Amino acid sequence: MYIHHLARFNYTTYDVRRSQDVINPSTSHCDIILLANNANDDGDSSHPFLYARVLGIYHANVIYTGEGSLDYAARRMEFLWVRWFKYDAHRSIAWTDSKLDPVRFLPMSDERAFGFVDPNHVLRGCHIVPTFVKGKARVDGISLSRLVRDGQDWSQYRVNR
Repeated sequence: MYIHHLARFNYTTYDVRRSQDVINPSTSHCDIILLANNANDDGDSSHPFLYARVLGIYHANVIYTGEGSLDYAARRMEFLWVRWFKYDAHRSIAWTDSKLDPVRFLPMSDERAFGFVDPNHVLRGCHIVPTFVKGKARVDGISLSRLVRDGQDWSQYRVNR
C-alpha cells in the first residue's frame, strides 16, 4: 500500500471550462463532494450529495484470484480514506430557504463514521466552513485519534455554495 499527499480532480465549471481541484489531507483543502445514492442510511433522499473529509490518499497493487479472474497481473487500485459528514436533520436544506446546508461529523464510535471511496466517484473538492457560534465539539481540544485530528472539530459545519 502506498500513500500519496495530493489528489487532483478534474471537473467542468459552470461556464463549460475545464478546471481542477487539488485535495491535500494535511491542509484545509481536504473536503470532497460525491453523488448520493437514492437514499442515505437515515432514509432521507432529499439531498443529492454526500460530503466527506479526506484523511488519506492511497493506492495498492492488487492481484485478484477469485471467481472471474482473468489473469494474475497486478492492477493499480486507488482509494481515499474518508470521514463522513452527516446532515443536521433539524434544519432545512432547500435552496429556496437561502441557508447553507448544515452538516456535522458522525461520532467516531459509529461504524459508518469512516469509509473508503473510489476517487472516480468524487465530483470535486468542496468548501465546508465551521459554524463558529456553535463552538468546538471537544472543549478540551484533546484528540481521540491523532490520524483523524478530531480535537479541532467544530460542533457543526456549513457547506459553502
